[in-house]
Amino acid sequence: MNTLNRITIDPQICGGRPCIRNMRIRVKDILDLLASGAGAAEILEDYPYLEPEDITASLAYAAHSIDHPVLSVA
Repeated sequence: MNTLNRITIDPQICGGRPCIRNMRIRVKDILDLLASGAGAAEILEDYPYLEPEDITASLAYAAHSIDHPVLSVA
């Protein structure tokens, strides 16, 4: 399974924000936990329905989303 396939966007779930596998846990929630210092093992313990690939997918989605084309002016 492609890592980014774990990220779903459905207008009926969390207002269309990117979520993990159509569950009501947003990519932002995972990123916020990581940013606050929580480790992957701790997140998986607190959210037993998550899988390690979900954390990887959240990071990959964030990296992909933050990238933007660079335009050079002649």
